[in-house]
Amino acid sequence: MGEAPMPELDAVLGGDGWDVGGSSEGPPAPPGPIRLGRNVCYVVLALLFNEEDRVLLVQEAKPECRGRWYLPAGRMEPGEGIAAALRREVKEETGLECEPLTLLALEERGPAWIRFAFLARPTGGTLKTLEEADAESLQAVWWAGDPRALPLRAPDILPLLDLAARYRRSPPHPPTLPQELPCTLLCLRLLVAFANDTGDLWVLLGTAGTPHLPVVACGTAPEELRGGLRLSVLRLLRDCLPPDPRPGPLGLLGLQHRAGGPGGADGICFNVLLSIPPGSPGAVPPEPHGPAVRWWHVEDESLRGRILHRLHATVPIRG
Repeated sequence: MGEAPMPELDAVLGGDGWDVGGSSEGPPAPPGPIRLGRNVCYVVLALLFNEEDRVLLVQEAKPECRGRWYLPAGRMEPGEGIAAALRREVKEETGLECEPLTLLALEERGPAWIRFAFLARPTGGTLKTLEEADAESLQAVWWAGDPRALPLRAPDILPLLDLAARYRRSPPHPPTLPQELPCTLLCLRLLVAFANDTGDLWVLLGTAGTPHLPVVACGTAPEELRGGLRLSVLRLLRDCLPPDPRPGPLGLLGLQHRAGGPGGADGICFNVLLSIPPGSPGAVPPEPHGPAVRWWHVEDESLRGRILHRLHATVPIRG
């Protein structure tokens, strides 16, 4: 089977975290820590349903969208955990307490704007009424009808409502929640798979130190802030693999973050899965350009089955 990071693979495939370490593949990591409000923006959004399958909506109080309706959502604050931010936003805007069940989607426009859309369940509190209107919201309601019948702040919540409905009927991926592990970078840990039609499967490994899944840091330069998380992945693959590999979409296996990380950093590691399609029947993966990465042939049947299953069972990443 050869030397491979089996504990790391097991953790990542199971949605758990794994220490990022101090190095990464690809271009050097940006100088200085990742800081909310300075070089990144994280947003949390909640989808909650009651026992009658009504969805929780809030009426906005902000001047630019006052009176319009939306899902509970808001920006994370420095030093705040992702789940804690979700609970705070839901409490402030709706009066209810909640517990996240799973991440439904990761929406992003690069480090400048990353939104975590969670399915959550109410656990207490009292629904906010018009008499309790404040700067956070005017009121909250359990809405039974089609949200499109309301004046919405934006229609971007409609695909999320569809995702939530599908997940509640038949979950397409395991419950996925943030793991509390510190990270100084905003980065992606890559499980890059190459599978051919004869049943062979390879995984790309970084070779610096002990073999590991490659990690790429997201840039925070002005031209990269809105470029999308995929840019750093494509840059690494273009540098390491000939020809232009054209990988499939990114799928999220898990994420790790700890409020107040080293030096007060607000970094996050996204554990992502992607595949490189074979160019012909029985193909083998493209030979890497240099020694920084290598392919590892997966011979263990159980591990191969887990990886192939997760290729179709990840949290969607929407750019």
